[in-house]
Order: sequence, then structure tokens, then C-alpha cells
Amino acid sequence: MYKAPLPRALSAACAALTLALAGCAIGPTYRAPAPATAATWHAPAPHDGNAVSLQDWWAQFNDAALTQFIAWAEAGSPTLTQAWASIEKARATLTTTRAGALPSVTASAGATRGGTTGTATTTTRSAGLDASWEVDLFGRVRRNAEAASARVEAREADWHDARVSLAAEVADTYVQYRACGLLADAYERELDSVAKTEATTATMVQAGFTAPSDGALARASLASSRSTAINQRAQCALLLKSLVYLTGRDEPELLATMAAGSTAVPQPAHLSVDSVPAQVLRQRPDLASLERELAASSAEIGAAQADLYPSLSLSGAITRSLGQSLTTWSFGPALSMSLFDGGARRAAVDSANASYTSALAGYQQGVRAAVREVENALVNLDSTRQRATEAHQAAEEYRRYFNATEANWRAGTASLLSLEDARRSALSAEITDLTLAQSQVSDWIALYKALGGGWTPGAAVTTNKNGAQP
Repeated sequence: MYKAPLPRALSAACAALTLALAGCAIGPTYRAPAPATAATWHAPAPHDGNAVSLQDWWAQFNDAALTQFIAWAEAGSPTLTQAWASIEKARATLTTTRAGALPSVTASAGATRGGTTGTATTTTRSAGLDASWEVDLFGRVRRNAEAASARVEAREADWHDARVSLAAEVADTYVQYRACGLLADAYERELDSVAKTEATTATMVQAGFTAPSDGALARASLASSRSTAINQRAQCALLLKSLVYLTGRDEPELLATMAAGSTAVPQPAHLSVDSVPAQVLRQRPDLASLERELAASSAEIGAAQADLYPSLSLSGAITRSLGQSLTTWSFGPALSMSLFDGGARRAAVDSANASYTSALAGYQQGVRAAVREVENALVNLDSTRQRATEAHQAAEEYRRYFNATEANWRAGTASLLSLEDARRSALSAEITDLTLAQSQVSDWIALYKALGGGWTPGAAVTTNKNGAQP
């Protein structure tokens, strides 16, 4: 059997160059920047004896419908599917980039028949093997592979960020829908009460016991209450449409799921907040994505700088003519270097440096935004919690005042105007009470999202291409 010397020679040359050049990669050595943050939070942190961590926080709501809605949203979310596709694309780019550091081998085979007039027809068969390898002398391919690897990690962090945002949006919409239903019930009760008042007033006007102006006031109050109740029902319908959009399920299925549980606004367990801002920032997948983009930009500076230097390639070929038992081979290195390119390669280095500067500014801006989100969430939560306590007490007192005024009106010792003023005050206080109860839960959800939603560095992407959990 014939054995050509080319493969051994090529293998030996490749191995020697690989060992000699393994550590050679020009460009900056990347170090992740430390977030510039204060030593502690300046906003009041929530203090509660039952504080829990971010992990499995949604289960602390003890609301089966909410848990189901979040699961449905994650299972069929186009947003998560797009994020997953971005990961797959980044992984494919990484594989393609790494392939540039490996030799390429191409096999060929052919057969031809030919002849001339008066001679016999002949058949010629041949087989060949071509191999080439661009030696990564100055680390251009390695730097590009570093950048591609960092972008895979960035896209994975984006997927986690999309998942946290989706769960928070579903939960907040669900809480708003529950609160909207309670407000609609309150408006319906008030509408029923106003309708009874209007009917009684109309009877009294006809009997001459009260002035026609009181009848006009009663009818105006009834129309206003009816308009408010209609608007509130419309708001609830819109929130239900939003849940359909987020979960991908039909309205009857959503309504049936919610009917099996409580109609009250769900109350979550309180979150524990780390006292050190830098620790909280390490829990944010969006910041992790920005940092990985910064690492990729740094690696691309080295790749652009490597393009300024010569490139070395090794190539060889073996061709075997099967009919004539003739073998030809060739092997040799080739060194190339750009002598004049109009400044294109230098401009590429400048562009890479500018991209790094932009990525660094983006990361720093992201850190500032994250700190602001946490601080704002803490301030809103503290304010809403205090206001909710006062609003609940106010609602109870205004309801007592209305009941007393209504009793006096029926006894003839209070005017209809006083009754309607008391009714509007009681309704306004009840609405404020319900709204703040919903806002308090929404503020907890905002804090959950601002703290990273339970994400930790290195967390795996546990989903398939359709976004569903395995």
C-alpha cells in the first residue's frame, strides 16, 4: 500500500507551530470592571420577620392561578423563543469562529473518458486530498473566539432577563385584574345604592316632600355612577385581554382557572434585600449581559490588532491517478502581509476601541439604572405600605360616616346633598384603599424584578427552542 509523506510532514509542522505559538495572542487583557456603587442603600429597606429569598418567590403568593399563568406564559412565549434563537445563533457563530483555527481538508475524485479519431477510448480516474491551515500567529482567531464565547454568555443572560421580566409582567397584570374586579364590585354596590336613592327621591318629589332640584341631583348622581361602573368593567376586560396576550390562552380557560381560587388581591411574602448594593448588582442578568458584551468588545480589539501583522498558512495536496499509478503531492508555507490598504486595518482597530468605549459606557449606565430601580422600588414600597395603613383606616371611618348620614337622611334630618357628599367620600376612600393594596403588591413585584428575579451567575438556560420548560 502506498503511503505519501505529506500527512506526516503536515502533522509534524502543525504540532510544532501549535506548541510554539499557543500562548501568542496580542491585544488587551480583559478584566471585568467593578461596579461603582455606594456602600449601602440610601432608601429604607423593607424589614419583616418573614422575609424570604428571591428563589421560588412566586410560590409564596399561595395563588394557584398566578403560578399557572406564569407557567403558561413561559411555555409559549414568543419573547423567550426569540431569546433562545439568539442563543443558538451565538453558539453557531462560536462554532464557526473556532473552526477557523483548525485545518481544513477537502477530498475530491473524478473520472474522465476521452480519445482521438482512430485511437481507442481511454478512461482516466483520479482521487485527491487538499489540506490547508492558517496558523493563528498573533491570536486573531482566538480573540474572535473569545468574543463569540462572551456573546453566547450575554445571550444566555438576556434569556434569563426576558424570563424574569415576563414573570413580573404576568404577575403585575394578574394583580391589577384582581384589584380591578374588587373595584368593579365596589362601583356596582355604589350604583345599586345610588339607584335606590334616586328611586326614593323621585317618589318624594312626586309627593311634594322634597324639591325638584333634589330629584335632578339624584338622577345626575345615578348617571355618573353608572358611567363609572361601565368604565371600570371595561378596564377589567382590557386587563383580561392582556393576560390572554401574555399567556397565549383563551379567555374562558383563564376565567375558569381564576374562578377556582380567591378573588382577593394575592399577598406575597416579603423579600429580603442584601444590604450591599454590589451584591445585588451581581444578581441582575441584564448587567451580566452588558458585562459580557464589554468582554467581547475587548477581545475584538485584539483581533483587529492581529490583522496588522503577517499571516502564515500551510497548504498541501495529494493527487493519485488510479489508472497510471501516478501520485503527485505538494506542501509548503505561505506568508502574506498587507503593504498598503489605505488605512483600513488601522481604522478597524480604532473602531474596535470605540466599540469598547461605548460598551463600557453602556455597562456603567446599566449599573446606574439598576441602582436607581432598586432605590425607587424601596422608596415606593415604603411609602405605599405606610399610606395603605392610613387609607384602610380612612375607608373604615368614611364608611361609618356615610352609614350615619344615610340614617339621618332617611329620618329627615340630613339633606340629599349631604348624603351624596358622604357617599362620594366613602367611595373615594374605598377606592384608595383597594388601589393602594394593589400598588403595594405591584411594588413588591417591581422590587423582585429590580433585584434580579432570583437569577444567579452561571444559571443554566433550561428551555427548549419553543420556550417551554422541560
